[in-house]
Amino acid sequence: MSNRIIAGEAAPRAIGPYSQAVLVERPGGATLYCAGQIPLDPATGELVAGDVRAQTERVLRNVEAVLAAAGMGLAQVVKSTVFLVDLADFAAMNEVYARFFTAAFPARSTVQVAALPRGARVEIEVVAAG
Repeated sequence: MSNRIIAGEAAPRAIGPYSQAVLVERPGGATLYCAGQIPLDPATGELVAGDVRAQTERVLRNVEAVLAAAGMGLAQVVKSTVFLVDLADFAAMNEVYARFFTAAFPARSTVQVAALPRGARVEIEVVAAG
């Protein structure tokens, strides 16, 4: 078994002492553990403007970029965790989420948190297997 740090150029750089993702390779497959993504624009490093729909869209585009850097895609996501500052945003987040995950949905947990980095309204982390 070996671990490989994933750092994709198309996703925002880590804003702390962590990796975008860690790919654990083993005989017969690999598992990718992705750090949570918040709605940062990868070009500017700034939080995107807009409501939770706009933020969820950016977050999932960032997740896609991290997955792509590891040679994976959304179809390989087996588990996601969604962090919302306000569970009243669940329906709006879910509407956008459903456009990205359309078949063989991953397992998912959604929790309300007191706050997220940079004032984000949503953060999503995923685990993918290939």
